[in-house]
Amino acid sequence: MAMPTMKRQGLGSLRVFLVLVGISALCSVALGTRKGNESLDQRGHRHRHPGHLSLHRHKQRAGKEGQVLHRSKRGWVWNQFFVIEEYTGPDPVLVGRLHSDVDSGVGNIKYILSGEGAGTIFVIDDKTGNIHATKTLDREEQAQYTLTAQAVDRDTNKPLEPPSEFIVKVQDINDNPPEFLHGPYYARVPEMSNVGTSVMQVTATDADDPTYGNSARLVYSILQGQPYFSVEPQTGIIRTALPNMDREARQEYDVVIQAKDMGGHMGGLSGTTQVKITLTDVNDNPPKFPQSVYSMSVMEDKVPGEEVGRLKAKDPDLGDNGMVSYRLVDGDGLGMFELSTDSETREAVIKLKKQVDFETKRSYTLKVEGSNPHVDPQYLAWGPYKDEATIKISVEDADEPPVFVAPSYTFEVEENAPEGTQVGRVHAKDTDVANNPVRYMIPLYTDIEQFFNVNSEDGMITTTRPLDREAQAWHNISVSATEIGGHHQDTKVRVNIKVKDVNDNSPEFANNNEVLMCETVAPGRVIEIVSAVDKDEMAHRQHFTFSLAPEVTHNHNFSLKDNRDSTAGVYVLRKGFSRLTQDVYYLPIEINDNGFPSMTSTNTLTIRVCSCDSRDTILSCNVEPYVLPAGLSTGALIAILACIVILLAIVVLFVALRRQKKEPLIVFEEEDIRENIITYDDEGGGEEDTEAFDIATLQNPDGANGFLPRKDIKPELQFPLRPGAGHPAANSVDVDDFIKTRIADADSDPTAPPYDSIQIYGYEGRGSLAGSLSSLESVTTESDLDYDYLQSWGPRFKKLADLYGTKDCFMNDGDDGEDS
Repeated sequence: MAMPTMKRQGLGSLRVFLVLVGISALCSVALGTRKGNESLDQRGHRHRHPGHLSLHRHKQRAGKEGQVLHRSKRGWVWNQFFVIEEYTGPDPVLVGRLHSDVDSGVGNIKYILSGEGAGTIFVIDDKTGNIHATKTLDREEQAQYTLTAQAVDRDTNKPLEPPSEFIVKVQDINDNPPEFLHGPYYARVPEMSNVGTSVMQVTATDADDPTYGNSARLVYSILQGQPYFSVEPQTGIIRTALPNMDREARQEYDVVIQAKDMGGHMGGLSGTTQVKITLTDVNDNPPKFPQSVYSMSVMEDKVPGEEVGRLKAKDPDLGDNGMVSYRLVDGDGLGMFELSTDSETREAVIKLKKQVDFETKRSYTLKVEGSNPHVDPQYLAWGPYKDEATIKISVEDADEPPVFVAPSYTFEVEENAPEGTQVGRVHAKDTDVANNPVRYMIPLYTDIEQFFNVNSEDGMITTTRPLDREAQAWHNISVSATEIGGHHQDTKVRVNIKVKDVNDNSPEFANNNEVLMCETVAPGRVIEIVSAVDKDEMAHRQHFTFSLAPEVTHNHNFSLKDNRDSTAGVYVLRKGFSRLTQDVYYLPIEINDNGFPSMTSTNTLTIRVCSCDSRDTILSCNVEPYVLPAGLSTGALIAILACIVILLAIVVLFVALRRQKKEPLIVFEEEDIRENIITYDDEGGGEEDTEAFDIATLQNPDGANGFLPRKDIKPELQFPLRPGAGHPAANSVDVDDFIKTRIADADSDPTAPPYDSIQIYGYEGRGSLAGSLSSLESVTTESDLDYDYLQSWGPRFKKLADLYGTKDCFMNDGDDGEDS
């Protein structure tokens, strides 16, 4: 332990002693005996303290020279104080002692301590100047403390010395183990790496003071993971220790690394961490097929593109390193099968490229190669990175439908051939081993009108009726062949039948338009070029020839010239045509098609004579009467027609207005029945006259105050007739009783039409001074009028004379009616 030296700073300098933690009482006594002339350093070596000696020599030098050196007065200067951390003794640790030369020991000087931890961690005896540490110190929390010391007068507190700072350093001990701050660690290294390949570096930290002793000197070692990995003791770099470590054998390793302080010696503290090392994949394994030979089968009815089978080469590598590509390299089935790779399962898929036939070839052989597309050049010597396998494919027999010898058939048949004419034969066979017989038929939907028939056994197609090429030149039908037995499978073939042409149609004019000819046409002029058409096919160099019919060969009006190009010209032979004399001429022309057999027809050309102007422009081709006035212009005709139309419109309007004006049948409020007196001087027609008098005048004036339309409703309930009510005798002349009886019956019988719509008409002229004009009530009134004169009025009034001529007669008849 070292006691810091003390230098005299004039007469008032302080003497300071430092006592560190761990100084024994003996050392304290020794230090006190030596009075500061000797001190011990931290390592126990003794040093002479030069303080007093320097002060004595300074005084001698000043006396000899006879002068005093003036220097700026400073506080005391000393080295750093030290105190050991983590001291756990029972008494406070003496850090050091302050002493001033002005202190005579009588207790008039007071020592004061201030700064970091003063009064809490560090305390001072104000009389003796001893400084003690009262708490355990941790260097890792605070490595040093800065304090200020001062000597003052105890009574006046006046400073006797300027304040001076000093540092108390906490001396480190090995109390912190190494720590791996970033553990656990994860590392990756390629498989098959060489020995010594660096994996990663781990680093531990120690909180102890690296500048003092070996407390922070670390050494690394491996506790777990040998013999696969090693670690460098000084750097902590982990390296591979074994060659050819295979990921496929073991992929992960758990390694434990230890860091120990004190240089790894006994008594040092240590810390550990875990490192998980994963071997990454490299392409060090070639693909391998699990089998050298694969067997597959395919039905002969499979269509191209269907899957036959799958196979897969195994590669334990990962990702691109384990990817396998396939290809067909050999075999007799290269043209019948193809290979593709499933992108998801990475399998080789064998598919049918062409349809196979059991009866033709029953087995095929393929050789498949699987290889790595991504090969690491570092491991090429471990190759080859490919493998081969053989595939044997057997073709299985299937119950196939019959097969036609030809993919389609085309036949010809002449039109108008009789029923049963043979058109052609189709042939199909069963390709299976059983070779079952075949039945033929024509599907109805392909021959809706059933022009043809097929023999079910031999496939001969015949006609069912004569065919007309002009109606349908081609017939496209299908014939199906069905296997008899088995699964009754069928197949169809297209049959195209061409109807060969026979010259069976006569030629005719290409168009049947009338030929318009001017009256003033000049002789020798061509008025029409005629041509012909034929529904039959025209042979090469076949053309139509034209000639006049024999009956008009020597006519004097027209002639015909064949142009030898299937056309002919019609010429005029004379002049002076007049449409008033003859407006239409008919010219029969014979047309020959020169076919085989030759067909001739007579066609009539209609020639109409027309009126033309000087430029031969046709004006009119209609026949006009001779009495038609000449010079009447078109405008005059239009004006006459317009006047006629206007007159007709006026007449129609007048008639319509007369029909809309009708006499009302019902008297309304503003009309009075007494004002409707109709005066006429013609003789009435009796009961047969229904038009001479308006029946509306018979309406009851009491009901004329208002007219409400009513809706007849047929009653739902049926009421019986009033008991005792009977019809009057047929011979009764009491009209009033008859009407009242009918009214009563209608009122009491709701089922009788018109369903409560009886019109009351028995009160004509009520309130009139002249009384009633009706003769219906005159039979019951006491009137002295004599109606015998009605007998002289003639047969028309005979019935009226019989009713009113003799009153007694009416009365007697009425009594008789009642008796009856």
